[in-house]
Amino acid sequence: MTILRMTTEAEATGLTAQIYDDDRRSLGYVPSHTKAMSLNPEAFLAWESLTKAISSSLGLRRYELVTLAAAQAIGSSHCRLAHGKKTLSIMSEEELLAIARDFHDAGLSEAEVAMMDYAVELCTDAAAMTDADTQRLRDLGYSDREIVDITMAAAARNFISRSVLAMAVDLDVPREMSEELKSALLTPLFPLKVPGLGSIT
Repeated sequence: MTILRMTTEAEATGLTAQIYDDDRRSLGYVPSHTKAMSLNPEAFLAWESLTKAISSSLGLRRYELVTLAAAQAIGSSHCRLAHGKKTLSIMSEEELLAIARDFHDAGLSEAEVAMMDYAVELCTDAAAMTDADTQRLRDLGYSDREIVDITMAAAARNFISRSVLAMAVDLDVPREMSEELKSALLTPLFPLKVPGLGSIT
């Protein structure tokens, strides 16, 4: 449990109230991680502006797949649950369940799996990555801009996920999420086998 004194929804004004309203519209509730990061609302809005620029360029499906893979590699239950909820707006629960359990065996295209593998590598050992990692994405049809977008999406997830984990922010379970999906999103999938790296634990 975090020691931070967060602004309640009833107390929120100005930029903080705006941030809370945005989450109520997109998620149906205001999670604790939003309340924690909104203690500096200007910085939080700047980060949201960055992620919106990335997702609008990359496309929502790709952005959410990269985010789910990155959050899993980081060990961020907060982001897995929040983005699992968001992903249900663009795919069925059945498809998301398969991805949450093992995206390598979820019927995704080879390009989508490679993109998610790349996100996992970035979030676990970015210093070990080489041109071979980006070349794999290029060989599967991604443009240089798309490769940069995928990289920035995964890297941006590290900022929010690791910040929330470091501050021991409470975990909120999205409303109306099935127990089966919640369990799949919260179950670690390690070791992850990534081409070129083998098993990541």
